[in-house]
Amino acid sequence: QVQLVESGGGLVQAGGSLRLSCAASGRAFSSYAMAWFRQAPGKEREFVAAITRSGVLTPYADSVKGRFTISRDNAKNRLYLQMNSLKPEDTAVYYCAAELRNWGSTYDFTYRGQGTQVTVSS
Repeated sequence: QVQLVESGGGLVQAGGSLRLSCAASGRAFSSYAMAWFRQAPGKEREFVAAITRSGVLTPYADSVKGRFTISRDNAKNRLYLQMNSLKPEDTAVYYCAAELRNWGSTYDFTYRGQGTQVTVSS
C-alpha cells in the first residue's frame, strides 16, 4: 500500500510559479515510478509528467514541456512539480500517482492522492 498527500496548490496570476509537493508513505518510495496528473472541471484526466524510480527519465505532456519540472527526493519520500510561466489553462486539480503501468502510453497507476487545487487567474 502507498499513501499520497499533495500540497502547495493555490491561486496565482498568469506568468507566476507554484511548487507542488507529494508526500508518500507505505512501501519504499524508491521502489516505484510516479507521475503528476491534472483534471479540470468537465474535462478528462490529463497526464502532466512522470519520473522513474531513479529520476533519470522524466517525460512531459507537450502542454507543459519547458514550463514544468518534475523531480523526486527519495531520501525524503517526496515528489515535486515546479510550475513556471503558469497559464489560465493550467487551472485544475493536480494529483500525484504511484506505481505506474503502460509507461510512454497511458501511464496507468495503482495509487493516487486526493489532489490539490491550482487556479491561475488572467
